[in-house]
Amino acid sequence: MHLQGNESIPVIPSRNVVIFPGNTAPVRVGRAKSKAAIEQAQAGKKFVVLLSQKDVHQEDEPKADDLHRVGTLCRIERVVGTPETGYQAVLRGMCRIEVDLFETKANVLAVKVSEVPERLDVDQQTANALIESMKKLAFEILELIPGDTRQVVQLVDAITELPVLVNLAAENLQVASAKKQQLLEHVSLKARALDLLQLMQSQKESLELQAEIREKLSHKMGKQQRESILREQLKAIRDELGEGAEETETDFTKKIDDAGMPDDVRKIALTEARRLESLGANSPESNVIRNYLDLLCAMPWNTSSEDRIDLNNARKILDADHYGLEKIKRRIIQHLAVMKLKKEGKGSILLLVGPPGVGKTSLGQSIAKALDRKFVRASLGGVRDDSEIRGHRRTYIGAMPGRVIQGIKRAGVNNPVFMLDEIDKLGRGYSGDPAAALLEVLDPEQNNTFADHYLDVPFDLSKVLFIATANSLESIPGPLLDRMEVIEVAGYTTPEKLHIAKNHLVPKQFSEHGLTPEQATFSDDALLRLITGYTREAGVRELQRHVTALCRAATERVLDEKEALPVQIGSAQVEDILGAEKFIYEVAERVVPPGVVTGLAWTPRGGEILFVESSLMPGTGKLLLTGQLGEVMKESAHIALSLVRSNLPTLVPGFDYDKKDIHVHVPAGAIPKDGPSAGVTMLTTLASLFSGRAVSPKLAMTGEITLRGAVTPVGGVKEKVLGAHRAGIERILLSRRNERDLKDVPDEVKSQIQFLFVDTVADVLKAALDLDVTPAVPLGVGGGASAAGVNFGDSHTV
Repeated sequence: MHLQGNESIPVIPSRNVVIFPGNTAPVRVGRAKSKAAIEQAQAGKKFVVLLSQKDVHQEDEPKADDLHRVGTLCRIERVVGTPETGYQAVLRGMCRIEVDLFETKANVLAVKVSEVPERLDVDQQTANALIESMKKLAFEILELIPGDTRQVVQLVDAITELPVLVNLAAENLQVASAKKQQLLEHVSLKARALDLLQLMQSQKESLELQAEIREKLSHKMGKQQRESILREQLKAIRDELGEGAEETETDFTKKIDDAGMPDDVRKIALTEARRLESLGANSPESNVIRNYLDLLCAMPWNTSSEDRIDLNNARKILDADHYGLEKIKRRIIQHLAVMKLKKEGKGSILLLVGPPGVGKTSLGQSIAKALDRKFVRASLGGVRDDSEIRGHRRTYIGAMPGRVIQGIKRAGVNNPVFMLDEIDKLGRGYSGDPAAALLEVLDPEQNNTFADHYLDVPFDLSKVLFIATANSLESIPGPLLDRMEVIEVAGYTTPEKLHIAKNHLVPKQFSEHGLTPEQATFSDDALLRLITGYTREAGVRELQRHVTALCRAATERVLDEKEALPVQIGSAQVEDILGAEKFIYEVAERVVPPGVVTGLAWTPRGGEILFVESSLMPGTGKLLLTGQLGEVMKESAHIALSLVRSNLPTLVPGFDYDKKDIHVHVPAGAIPKDGPSAGVTMLTTLASLFSGRAVSPKLAMTGEITLRGAVTPVGGVKEKVLGAHRAGIERILLSRRNERDLKDVPDEVKSQIQFLFVDTVADVLKAALDLDVTPAVPLGVGGGASAAGVNFGDSHTV
């Protein structure tokens, strides 16, 4: 177009828009002088000059030195807006211009310009090659741009003139305005086309990289997006079916108010509920918070079951569920009496210790029934991680509360009877010590603010009646044991087992096998033979298994039409069904040679008898000990040998000890044995061996000896006496200071056994071998009591 040199045209400074000749673009006009320029141009010939700012970040009104001198003469196609809100102008580029003079008219920046013509410095062949290359790059770029670009492709494909294509491509290229300004200032068409091709190639590579990144992100996020979409669809389906949506903050607020939480816990719960509302349903953390709030609302913060303590009713329940165990039941009744008098007292922690199968777990259930409380049981056998007790932190995937909080939640009340079964079987691994975690749980002074890692707020356990069970005290740490009141549950006697079998085991198994008393009967002789010939245990589990086997056989015979009803299961039928007896009590019948003595041992399953054998052989005076004996038991053997040697002239005049070796063996060599109470047994077996006198097989003994010849008391007397009674022993030799321990032994057992109490080893030899020994050194009676050792598993403590 033709420009007159003396014509002033309003200027619109631009921060980020460069318009090329022949192209149309919208421009936002907001600065005061720019709005005045638009208004002046509208009132005149509707021409403005668009000049780019040198500093694109400058927001103030630019001056002449702040603008490039090469720009575009544009015609105003359309203007919308007001002076207050600013204008949106559509400008069409007419030609490239260069500023000759800047001037200000009516507070509007204006310029006098001259046109900069295009220098067409390419031949037709070069132009065609540039057009082809430019179109190819444009098509490739358009393919990489998301969206529908088919109309743009058709527009580009229809262009046949190089200047038009260059201006169109430069206008729409996504590059900085400074780059576009450089292209606009190029007078040479060839130079501008080549620079544009380079910029288009860079743009293409950038878009390819972005597309590759989008594809990787899409593949990575695809699963989460699909899950999110499916959740939204599932939510919509539930809404349509009227099944309700996920719980919101309002829903949880009502639950929190109804839960009766303490104020500090309620504040935390409300904070978490607000967090849940702000996160939204698609956040992965929302499920963690929702599960946490569900637990907080489900906990029985102030829900308690009312104790209905009736001591007479409690006695009836304990007697109905357990036969015998009078001392234990009396202790439980006393505990219930204290709870009835002091209703606001703290929860108690009881520890029931005894052999397997004596009814420790069922005693806990009976206590809950007597109190009319909920009963919760948690088995701790094999637990090696303290998180099983205290829970996991919520930051971990799959975190959950510990067994204590889970049990309280299941019970639905804050004062259940909580059974911690097999507390002596707790392990200790790299994840922590669960026994240490129980210290807070089982301390009445601390457990009113028990802090589970998952719950993360204090919970009051002081109202809970904790009852722990164990087979042995040895593996329970001292600090944990100190927090519990120990109640020992001893084994059953043979009459007690017979009563339990007749009144509990047989009716129970009859019911489970569909038998009735009209169809089958078990004689007392059959049950007694089961007890004495097929079981040797403190409890009744093995006895129950054998009763079950007899019931199966009886069921088969009942269905046999040839059998007359009722089917009789007597002593003879027991051997036909179960085979030969496993345990034969020949201890009280056979004649034993000199050097064989019966001792008594304590095991976690109850008391048992133990043989000690010895023999002489030519040698040099050595003492050989076998039978997997512990260090304490070996020391007892050496003490016994020293006592025998010191009195050897009295026992066997002329015996040459240095020419003989002594071998002492305790049978059942696969079972470890240890403890000090085998001292009198070792002494008697050596004295019997040297003197050639046999010890009565009906006599058993236990007691520790000292080097000065005193017999001191030992522990586990009740269990040992019951084991001797089961084995058919008629006489038991004990330290006189153990006489007080016999008050715990049932009367029916004491009536069948003669007890011999001794003070010194001379008394032992007189009672066992009828030997009158005048010791070379006076034998005292002093000496301290020694506690019976305790070993796990199939070990014997003697």
